[in-house]
Amino acid sequence: MNDSAPTKRTRRAATKTGCAVEATISVIGGIWKPVILFHLLDGKMRFNAICRLTPAATPRMITLQLRELEADGIISRTIYPEVPPKVEYELTELGFSLEPLLVTMCGWGERLQALHGIICDTGNCKPRGRAAPTDEAILTARP
Repeated sequence: MNDSAPTKRTRRAATKTGCAVEATISVIGGIWKPVILFHLLDGKMRFNAICRLTPAATPRMITLQLRELEADGIISRTIYPEVPPKVEYELTELGFSLEPLLVTMCGWGERLQALHGIICDTGNCKPRGRAAPTDEAILTARP
């Protein structure tokens, strides 16, 4: 498989309900995308680091999720011309605009786990102190 070949996917139409929540879920929905995005809040990561942080997901699934997030303009992929190939993923400005949502989801999940007596190490769900992008930056960011 040639990872350097650009992939073009058909954009999922979020028009069934016309709801903004549907539009959001069409981009970040699923089990692994929010988890990957949450880990990328800490900065650039290589593919194997993402795989180590999500051991229950197969490398193929992580690859598919990363490609969809890249196609939607949420993350960017940088390929370095060296042997072995080095690829890094990081959030775009549009991706960083999801930080408040991801942190809130983490906090809600921690409360849900506590309510049900589930003991699980969810890692650090605290904001990193990075200023969130302005509404104007979010609206003008290109996917």
